Amino acid sequence: MGEVLSQSEIDDLFKALNTGELNVTEMQEAKDQKGAKVYDFTRPSKFSKEQLRTLEIIFESYSRLVANYLSGHLRSMVSVEVMNSEAVTYSEFTNALINPVILAVTDFRPLKGSILMELSANMGYAIIDRVLGGSGQGLEKIREFTDIEKVILEKLFVQFVQLLIQPWENVVELDPLLDRIETNSQVVQIISPNEIIALVTLNIKIGNVAGMMNICIPHLVIEPIMDKLNTKYWFAQKEQELGPSYEEYIQKMIEKSRIPITAILGKTHVTIKEFLELQRDDIIKLDKDINSTLDVYVGNILKFSGTPGEYKNKLAIQINHVIKREDE
Repeated sequence: MGEVLSQSEIDDLFKALNTGELNVTEMQEAKDQKGAKVYDFTRPSKFSKEQLRTLEIIFESYSRLVANYLSGHLRSMVSVEVMNSEAVTYSEFTNALINPVILAVTDFRPLKGSILMELSANMGYAIIDRVLGGSGQGLEKIREFTDIEKVILEKLFVQFVQLLIQPWENVVELDPLLDRIETNSQVVQIISPNEIIALVTLNIKIGNVAGMMNICIPHLVIEPIMDKLNTKYWFAQKEQELGPSYEEYIQKMIEKSRIPITAILGKTHVTIKEFLELQRDDIIKLDKDINSTLDVYVGNILKFSGTPGEYKNKLAIQINHVIKREDE
């Protein structure tokens, strides 16, 4: 966001222009000259926006698998979604961790090196509580994990690691293996602190408990497949797999999309005073009578007109007319 000038600064600027102290032509020429681009050698840009977006697509698929697994394993409603992805240094990631943590060191075979999967402590406690027969509540006071709790977490992450295979299959055939679970961030140094990583953050919600899961992917680990981390390659691979049925596949996916449909019974205007004085059994007069056709919107687009009624003891609307673009 540009700097906002005060009124006094604006007055001084106009005064300088009128007296000739500032030359607009010289300022424009100076602006048109190409300046040097600032580059931070301590934080080289190794991940493009396209590559980070592709990682988000991969982990959107992964989040659905995790949600399905946890829902069945914990017998509770679970939602998992990708929050964001960004490129940071490894030291920035580890410095933000507060012990005790849940860090799963994962061998990203056949690629050389390991990735980290970090689950927030409160989410770990909630999962453990649910597995042991509780309601799935977290702890108010953070404490160290017991040996039994670490075993439960290890079995959980074994499944999390195996779920990585399917989302990555269009990029590389993974054979990942859980190396170990650590609860102290200081003992986990898989790469140099200044190395760049891709950090993908997932938001997990189990009942009323919400927490984060971070996946730390070092650039050194996925460098051999960086050229495949773009959406063009991703969808090209998908099209090649599906062959002639690709168009049919896209159509079926679109047909399954859920869209909101709204029928407007009518509109009116009231003053704030009238609104505040509304009581039960008051009648608000709308701009349409009982025999008027209603406007039916698909999303924010006026698409149909119809007549309200009842069908199988439920409120319904009968479509009378499809509104084309030229009718709008």
